[in-house]
Amino acid sequence: MPELPEVETTVRGLARFLEGSRIDRVSVNRPDMRRPFPPELSQMLTGARVTHLSRRAKYGLIHTDRDHALVFHLGMSGRWRIDPVEEDRHDHLVLTSGGHVFALNDPRRFGSVDLVAEQALGSWRGFASMGPEPLGDALTWEHLHASLKGRAQAIKLLLLDQRIVAGLGNIYVCEALFRAGIHPRKAGGKVSRPALRRLVPAIRAVLEQSIRDGGSTLRDFAQPDGQLGYFATRFEVYGREGEPCRRCDGGIVRRIVQGGRSTWFCPKCQR
Repeated sequence: MPELPEVETTVRGLARFLEGSRIDRVSVNRPDMRRPFPPELSQMLTGARVTHLSRRAKYGLIHTDRDHALVFHLGMSGRWRIDPVEEDRHDHLVLTSGGHVFALNDPRRFGSVDLVAEQALGSWRGFASMGPEPLGDALTWEHLHASLKGRAQAIKLLLLDQRIVAGLGNIYVCEALFRAGIHPRKAGGKVSRPALRRLVPAIRAVLEQSIRDGGSTLRDFAQPDGQLGYFATRFEVYGREGEPCRRCDGGIVRRIVQGGRSTWFCPKCQR
């Protein structure tokens, strides 16, 4: 699944071509993806000017001068293609703007497209209960300390809770916990204040590095221009079960299952 850095990379790639341009044509090539396309989508977007693009957690937003935003989620296999050489049967939504073609391609159709009024974005069902952005100023160790206080659930699972931190996924939680030296099974309420002070910059650093690298390119993800991200070459623990730890002497990366998802960590580095 494309995670936060992949969505941020996608938004930045689209912004280079879309910001300030007028949408000339909207083609909806099927009735739905994970959910039906908004019935007013073509009418609301055709002729609208794109004011800017943004991201909230793992959602991308295309804002227009009609006080509505197209909110997209890439699901498991979605990506935007810019000026594709040929049409693809999985191009479910196609926008024409500024002499360019933007095709939302999603073979597995777990992605979604919504149209939300700007003033309603904060209360929209996808955003209403979300915690702070991991790259924003609102994510502090004090926020984590208050959110985790008294919690017996494992820190790894709590960090995946979008109500605590918005947009964190499995890859980046594993990598951030490793950088902070925190065992993924440790109860959230037992994580010390010094550890939380290490964790917040570790979360930011691993996400920012992945964004610079263009994402992790797991399975189907590619950037809008077709380029592949290479952060996967920097993984310290994710997917490295049985391999030597790159930080300590003698540690071997282990894999466990938490909440139905694999977790990788170094038992020697992470306590």
